[in-house]
Amino acid sequence: MPVRKSLANVVGQLLIMGFDGTSLTDPVRAMLRDMQPGGVILFARNIETPRQTNALLRAIQKELEVPPFFCIDMEGGTVDRLKDALAPASSPQEIASSTRRELFREHGRVIGAEVCALGFNVDFAPVLDLRLNPSLSVLGSRTISPDPKTTTLYAREFLRGLKESRVLGCGKHFPGLGEGALDSHHALPVVHKSFKRLWEEDLVPYRALARQLPFVMVGHIAYPEVTGDKTPASLSRKWMTDVLRKRIGYKGLVTTDDLEMGGVLAAMPIEQTAVESLRAGADIYLVCHKEERVRACYESVLREAEKNSKFRQHLVDSAAHVRRLKQRAPELTRRFPAPPTDAAIDKLRQRLWLLDEEARMAANAVAAEG
Repeated sequence: MPVRKSLANVVGQLLIMGFDGTSLTDPVRAMLRDMQPGGVILFARNIETPRQTNALLRAIQKELEVPPFFCIDMEGGTVDRLKDALAPASSPQEIASSTRRELFREHGRVIGAEVCALGFNVDFAPVLDLRLNPSLSVLGSRTISPDPKTTTLYAREFLRGLKESRVLGCGKHFPGLGEGALDSHHALPVVHKSFKRLWEEDLVPYRALARQLPFVMVGHIAYPEVTGDKTPASLSRKWMTDVLRKRIGYKGLVTTDDLEMGGVLAAMPIEQTAVESLRAGADIYLVCHKEERVRACYESVLREAEKNSKFRQHLVDSAAHVRRLKQRAPELTRRFPAPPTDAAIDKLRQRLWLLDEEARMAANAVAAEG
């Protein structure tokens, strides 16, 4: 295999990309063939019906040589990409209010069942950010509790539910958005908090769940007391390599949040963020929206790898890490699901409704006792 083609395949495995449309256009099909991305992420803009989504993922799979990560953000509540195609799923806060551990797991199990039925194998959930006052207006019902142990309890059960439904989960947004008063989609939250307090609070879920998390997503947030500057965690070697890898001992896949978000684009052009996020310790970077930015980031990483041997070896190691997970994870090796039948779709809708009702009754009972 020509050297550039071999390196291009390595670089492609480190990219999870998004695109517009509910079917594959010729330009997107060409991008998939040329870049061979490690994964694809779909949003509500890509999803109309369960069968259409299944067909779209199947069409993507046909263009890729290595089994891809088929990713979606499905937390329930405000972040629910399937609410129009299937039915709304309860938010993490609604489920957590029940205080019932079996419902925490059922939340992951039901959400896992619906995304698995459509063809997804990765759910970028659960949120591990603490439910703290500065971020309430931003994160809302996505967070569980200001108590890291309670957040960990919900997340552990949710992840077990996802796994039972043959879906890989992801803890986010490392090292924590709980103290951030700004929405990182639009601006960079800068939080003045010591590492000691972060270790005892925001980082507790990652420390407790390090062996259970297939993915950790790194957020666009700066902690100057830790890094000495306002570098976003998603571009920080201190956070990704020194803290997450070495101090916490995390061995799964590290991915950035979407590099098209304002919280990281304020630091440097997007092509550079792709390179620097990988250099800092990410295994995977996300570019979720504009196709021209997907291409630009891929080419930027490839050019840097061609001229920098140290960076190239890091990418080779990361791609090997990605491939090992793909080869070992039953979620990636299972047969792609057939289009869901009407009966299967109705059953999923019923399970979502029943979970919502059970959680509401349990939360009301807790409130009445309190």
